[in-house]
Amino acid sequence: MIYFDNAATTFPKPPAVVQAVREALVRYGANPGRSGHDLSMQTAQKIYECREKLATLFCCQSEQIVFTKNCTESVNIAIKGMLHPGDHLIISDLEHNAVYRVAEALRRAGLITYDVAAVTASDEQTVLNFERLIRPNTRMIACTHASNVFGFRLPVEKIGAMAHRRGLLMVVDAAQTAGLLTIDLSRMHIDYLCMPGHKGLYGPAGTGVLIVNNSLLPQSLCQGGTGSLSMEPEMPDFLPDRLESGTINTSGIIGLGAGVDFVLKNTPERLYRHEMQLCSALYNGLRSIRGVVLYSNPPQLGRNLPVVAMNYVGLNPERAAELLNQHHIAVRAGFHCAALAHRKMGTDREGTVRMSLGAFNSMDEVRTVCKVSERIARIRR
Repeated sequence: MIYFDNAATTFPKPPAVVQAVREALVRYGANPGRSGHDLSMQTAQKIYECREKLATLFCCQSEQIVFTKNCTESVNIAIKGMLHPGDHLIISDLEHNAVYRVAEALRRAGLITYDVAAVTASDEQTVLNFERLIRPNTRMIACTHASNVFGFRLPVEKIGAMAHRRGLLMVVDAAQTAGLLTIDLSRMHIDYLCMPGHKGLYGPAGTGVLIVNNSLLPQSLCQGGTGSLSMEPEMPDFLPDRLESGTINTSGIIGLGAGVDFVLKNTPERLYRHEMQLCSALYNGLRSIRGVVLYSNPPQLGRNLPVVAMNYVGLNPERAAELLNQHHIAVRAGFHCAALAHRKMGTDREGTVRMSLGAFNSMDEVRTVCKVSERIARIRR
């Protein structure tokens, strides 16, 4: 199979990730941080090693790393755990539903209000669009680092700098960029960075990360055992315990550690350049086919992600994905859990076909997808 659905989850995983999960189930089966016996301590050490690797990748301290089950949970903790009744939130018009639905749920509950800022081709205009929406009760800006549908990259560092000048908190959804773009928390103006483990970090599904880069700690959305301060009725006031109730996904996190090793070894810069080279070839190949519609300009390094949103004229995206699947090509069709982005781009009636590249894709696969696309488009004509 040609797997062009890496924006949903990367596949295949590096062999070391598979081995690490297998080894975790065989050798590290104890509950970390809950007992003093050797096996528990050894398991806790493996979890700590993953925190250290993530801290190296994102230029922060290991105690800032909080493990979650996915990026969506990280976003919920960051937004719900930091907003107060009466606060105002600003999001972008390219948000995934992980941000949009959280904002809408809080609004419908009468807890907050929010506004949506327009993202443009100009970084300066985009920042200005956010700034113009600030009110006296605005507390937070929460936005995606890049669109999961169209690959547009937001100037989060500039937005964050503006947010901090105005005394606002900055939450970034790095679902599509963590492990692919350089994110340096020592210099970027991000207070809460949210990411999945199973995409650009090449870990297993069911793993996520929240990095808290602010002395203000979110309220815990889930309370329970932490292995620390067990006689106290309240959650600990320190990380990561405050936000890690219950038993964590030990085997998944150990696998994630191997995925982060893969990223550190290959570097986000090299991975990004490889995938963007493939993306440019894919875009150019599809652009030359009569009957193919593309929804962005040619991908540029630094401006885009390795994602192509397209459609075949006269063909429903779901049917197009079925035809591609018959040729053993895996893509994602529909609305990609991103209602705002599709409304912005005028694709909210049927959606799009999304093709997304990963570390293990090749130029031969790109050529094959373009040839198959030409046949599909010809049939429609």
